This record gives sequence, structure tokens and C-alpha cells, in this order.
Amino acid sequence: MKIAVLSGKGGTGKTLVSVNLAEVAGQARYLDCDVEEPNGHLFFKPGDLEIERVAVKIPVVDQDKCTGCRKCVDFCQFNALAYIREELIVFEEICHSCGGCVLVCPEKAFSEKDKEIGRIERGVSGQVQVHSGIMNTGEESGIPIIDRLLEGQDDDPDLLTFIDCPPGTSCIVMETVAGADYCVLVAEPTIFGAHNLAMVYQLVNLMGKPLGVVLNKIQEGDNPSEAFCLEKGLPILGSIPFDQKLGLINSKGEIAVREDQGYRIWFEELLTVILEEACP
Repeated sequence: MKIAVLSGKGGTGKTLVSVNLAEVAGQARYLDCDVEEPNGHLFFKPGDLEIERVAVKIPVVDQDKCTGCRKCVDFCQFNALAYIREELIVFEEICHSCGGCVLVCPEKAFSEKDKEIGRIERGVSGQVQVHSGIMNTGEESGIPIIDRLLEGQDDDPDLLTFIDCPPGTSCIVMETVAGADYCVLVAEPTIFGAHNLAMVYQLVNLMGKPLGVVLNKIQEGDNPSEAFCLEKGLPILGSIPFDQKLGLINSKGEIAVREDQGYRIWFEELLTVILEEACP
């Protein structure tokens, strides 16, 4: 079973939730698909690391074969090609590696080269397999890294897999959630948090995925995110109080359920609730 953990913005607590759920699950797999800012490995500190470089194809033009017909320029929807002063220019930074220019060129003037955009680090921490996607600074899209991370994850359907998703509701999030069996949405108890929860709820609901909500940093007073859940009839899986002790554990890069028995019991109960919701 694959459980995706999402939030409307960064810093809401999805890494806290996904890391601690993976730890209390025993034999489990943790996939960090937040490739622009992967933090899960900072908590797990996995050993026996294996590193896989991830590259994409970038077109290379043979100027001697190019006749300047501009068919490739017209085809490229990302404006990654330009024909200026009788020379075809490829802007690698915005190329999406679709390969369309290679296909439409009547002169066969294109070849392709590999361009490294990031890496995947695989290691083990306790009983958890930790897989982290890390995108190089300045790259346009981390989707190829996420696709590589998610490959082969159906080989062992009995293994609980927790997917730490990118924040927000962009296409990279949709790519990450597409294969998930259940979604956990993490939200803060503020008006802004409720707004972000509404956005990510619309996305997950549109994709037809079953879902539940974990409310984080709960204090006394109004809770617009809880009100949103009640209005929409969304199951509230659990509420994490605003706790300086938890914040201190996080700030040290430690996993709460390894450091505090109370939080271990709390996350074990949360995992039980999630599995009951996911497998009624």
C-alpha cells in the first residue's frame, strides 16, 4: 500500500508526519519526492547509501544540416528553440526533453545528449528503506526524478510505502499522487492553512483518491482547517498539538517516535486509523 502525505505549502508538517509514520510501521519504505527540498534523509540518516544519477535527453543540433525551416521552433511549446542569424539555438535550461524537435526535423539535424538534473539516494535506517530524490539547483522540473523514484514500487504491494510529496498543487504533485492508494493531507489551524487545505483537497478529490486530514500545531482558539473538514465531511485522522518539545526534537534532526514514547504511541494510533480508513 502506498500512502501519500501532502500539504498546501512547505513547513506544514508533512515530512514530520510521513517520517514518523514510516518509522512506526516497522518494515516500510519512505520515498522523499519533495525533490526541490528533500529533508527526510536529515532525520533518517540512512546508511549503506547507493546513489543513482538521473539525466534527461537534451537536443543537439548539427548546424550544417539545419536549413532554417523553423519547424522545430514552431513545434516547441516551451520556447526552448530559436532560429537567430541563421543559427538554431537550444536553450537547455527550459527544454522539457519531449524529443519533439528530433521527430519533426525533416533534415534529421538533431541528435541528443544526456544532461544530469539530480540524483536518487537509497539507504536504510532501522527497518525503513529510505529513498530520496534530490534535484540540482536551477533545474526546471523534477518530474523525471520522481518518475524514477516511483518506478518498481508495485513490486512488493504488502510493503507499506510512505510518499513525502512536494508542497502545493502543481503538476509535480499530481505526478506523485497518481499511484497512491490513500492520501493524508496535513494542515495548520489558520485561515491561510484552511485555504491551502482547500486547494490540496480539490486536487486529491479531483483525482478520486480517498483521503483524511491530520491537523498540526493545534492550539486553543478558532481552527478554520477543522471547520473546513467538518463542512466537507472529511475524516480528521488526528490532531498534533503545538508542542515546544516536538519542535526541539525536530530542530535537532531527530525522529520524534525514536525519542519520545508518547509520540510513538500517538503515531502508532494514527497509523492504525489511516489503515482502517484506507482498508474499510
